Amino acid sequence: MCGICGFSGLGGRADLSRMMEVMRYRGPDGEGQWSDGKSVHLGHLRLAIIDLESGQQPLTSFDNKLVVVFNGEIYNHRALRTELESLGHQFQTSHSDTEVLLHGYRQWGIDLTLRLNGMWAFALLDREKGQLWLSRDRFGKKPLFFSQKGENIIFSSELSSIVAHSAVSSEIDRRALTKYFAYGYVPSPSSMLQGVSKLPAGHNLVFDLHTRKSRVHRYWRLLLEPEESLIAKPDEVHRLLIDKLSDAVESRLDADVPVGVFLSGGIDSSAVAALAISARKGRSIRSFSIGFEDPTFDETKYSNEVAGILGTTHRREILSSSRCLELMDLIFGRLDEPLGDSSLVPSFLMCAMARDEVTVALSGDGSDELFAGYDPFKALAPAGVYGKIMPKFAHGLLTRMIGVIPVSHRNMSFDFKMKKFLAGLGYEASIRNPVWLGPLPPGHLSRLFGQEIDPEDIYSEAIDAWVCNEGANDIERTLQFYTEMYLQNDILVKMDRAGMLNSLEVRSPFLDIDFVDLVRRIPTAMKFDGKQTKKVLKESLYPLLPLEILYRSKKGFGIPIGQWFKDGSLRINPDALQGIVDTDFVRRIYSEHRNGVADWRSFLWSHFVFERWIERPEFSRGCFPRI
Repeated sequence: MCGICGFSGLGGRADLSRMMEVMRYRGPDGEGQWSDGKSVHLGHLRLAIIDLESGQQPLTSFDNKLVVVFNGEIYNHRALRTELESLGHQFQTSHSDTEVLLHGYRQWGIDLTLRLNGMWAFALLDREKGQLWLSRDRFGKKPLFFSQKGENIIFSSELSSIVAHSAVSSEIDRRALTKYFAYGYVPSPSSMLQGVSKLPAGHNLVFDLHTRKSRVHRYWRLLLEPEESLIAKPDEVHRLLIDKLSDAVESRLDADVPVGVFLSGGIDSSAVAALAISARKGRSIRSFSIGFEDPTFDETKYSNEVAGILGTTHRREILSSSRCLELMDLIFGRLDEPLGDSSLVPSFLMCAMARDEVTVALSGDGSDELFAGYDPFKALAPAGVYGKIMPKFAHGLLTRMIGVIPVSHRNMSFDFKMKKFLAGLGYEASIRNPVWLGPLPPGHLSRLFGQEIDPEDIYSEAIDAWVCNEGANDIERTLQFYTEMYLQNDILVKMDRAGMLNSLEVRSPFLDIDFVDLVRRIPTAMKFDGKQTKKVLKESLYPLLPLEILYRSKKGFGIPIGQWFKDGSLRINPDALQGIVDTDFVRRIYSEHRNGVADWRSFLWSHFVFERWIERPEFSRGCFPRI
């Protein structure tokens, strides 16, 4: 993992140096700059993982016609190198995955991305063709922002780095701000700043240095193509799943630095840890977990149990309320873009703890999205029946009745899930998932911003994910939403930020493309049978993990922010966004939460995070659009 940046057009080395400086923690092991002496400048900050001695970047080809800056890891780089050598390519380095990009591009052009198995964001300059190629991996594990200002293009791993360039302003994008309070994140391709975009997952951008125009195109999208014949072959599916996942874990252990695993004691991290031990031929591996003082959020009992069974060298820490509050100033003083996921805080601490001992950690991210592991999957069938039989007036009455149930701030309490469920049922199925997950539903968004909000506009990305698989059922559409929206814009962003703020690389075996190509062909009924989530994965793991781990209740990785806002441990300033939102509305729902009348934890946290973000000097309040 590293940080990359660059531009073509106006600007000079001073701009590039400023862009690199603000994200130095992404690459503490080295830095490099390259310029053509005219208008193209490329910068790289290195976190050394592979080829420690000769992996410096920017990397140029033998003939100096190609230059690349790369953030990520290509797990099949050794196989690609062998293939390219058989085709006559001569390599300068012994085992650099970065150099594979140069030779692979020369052999296959931008179709190279279809051959890569890994995570990446890179910029490759072809001086002969006069084009700059930006690419981002299939799931968006590595970030890449860009801004095209007239004939200039500027790109970076971070938003704060982009605005360090003299040609980019920090004016907030009002539509992106609305989306933030709708989703709890800013969905790709939007960013929180006007004129700055994220290159979406699975996309390439080609900028022509002569015409000064760019073209963005999608090279990959997850398409669920279930093969119903597999239902009759469960044993074969189980074997293939473990074989593919084993290969994914083994390839992600490839590093010239120490590697460990995150271990919550849940299915996914436990599976990764077990397979890592197997790949290491029984040698112990370091594992890490975070616990909480509140027992309804704590999972350390399970992580300790799994660590004991597998024999990992385990380290855990308990996150107290006071420690959590202390961390917030550090985290949100450096957070690149607002993210309303409170699990960023324990994720940050876990990465900090792991970085004391390792430079790379394996996680279980991606499994819930691929195998229907979240509670809303269980709500889809009841939601469908409810929508057919419940008149609108009765829905409103029931919502008000459920609203009087006392608020509980226990983790995933009954009243929290029931109220969220009913809130989503008031809307079309295509936006129900983001409403279930988001800080505010459309009606409340309209009140917050003092104008009518068009759900089709604000949830346009979720709607696109919902309809892209023609003929799909609601389970498959929800799998698409979670993979394309929630995973890309929340889960992977959270882990990238938590890891990079600690100069730690986090790898996700469940997102291995060979493994995903198998999973997308498994029939939906094998993943979720109406009652059991992640069914086929759990059955596959019978030989590896105890049943009590495979079938225990899912807790998630949250912190008790609801209780903290209620008792005043956490506070927002209701007037902080004066002139941007209706602060009377903010004050009213803040009071409702403090008085235990309603649970607005998600909105209050999102507001709290945004307050901290606008205090950063890079994102001046003076640039906010006014109502």
